[in-house]
Amino acid sequence: MQELCRYQDPVKKHELCLALFNIDEILIPPFQRDLSEGLKRNLELAIEKLGFLHPIIVVENEKGYYVVDGRHRLEALKELGYQEIVGIIAPKELALHILEFNTEKPPNVKEKAKQAYRLFQEFLKKDPQTLEIDLLSFFKQPELITFGFVLEEFEPKFPASFYESFISKIDQFLHEPLEEAREERRRRAQKLVELNQVVNETYAKLGLTNALLKGEIVRKAVQLAYGVRVRKIEDEFYEAVERVKEACAKLEPDEFGGHEI
Repeated sequence: MQELCRYQDPVKKHELCLALFNIDEILIPPFQRDLSEGLKRNLELAIEKLGFLHPIIVVENEKGYYVVDGRHRLEALKELGYQEIVGIIAPKELALHILEFNTEKPPNVKEKAKQAYRLFQEFLKKDPQTLEIDLLSFFKQPELITFGFVLEEFEPKFPASFYESFISKIDQFLHEPLEEAREERRRRAQKLVELNQVVNETYAKLGLTNALLKGEIVRKAVQLAYGVRVRKIEDEFYEAVERVKEACAKLEPDEFGGHEI
């Protein structure tokens, strides 16, 4: 690593260092999101055309330098055969604010959920007695943790975006140590798997053929259970999921008459 300059960020006054790294010095943390080959290829084309104009952000740990923003730029540069990369060394305490970085492409719900799961596991490993509620500033949205457990432990193809609006109204951060919160997240994840099975059964029963209409089934079931344009659901998590499951069974084909089936 060759230090180029030191400076303070103009907002929080963090001490930052701009440095030139050998590309092999940069490590991938376990809580990074999955690599998108399409985005990496687009970045390769942009770098070949414009150069490498946007430094990655790294933090130092006992193993070396972890990239916390810019993994796709890093992989694109590797693919192009370059051996050096410019990066900003940020303070170590910012490392786990990983969901607030990701400037290359806004991640979708599934990507954010899988990353939230990996970040949860990292905190669990560091201190199992940490209360989940105390990590609110790292995760922002509790439903992402639950979706993460669904995707990583139960159903990799779970369509999290179909359920985001509903689950955001009934999920919350837990006032429990992470080792206990993990089991509760697994129970909630299992309930979402069961709900998704009911949605799939309803989809088949109604004779629908456009898979996007599964999201419409969820939306209409929530409306049937709680009313149109519901903003807040007072029922606790499990009761709300059961009510929506029951509502799914009451949906009729004519409710989807305006859609291609």
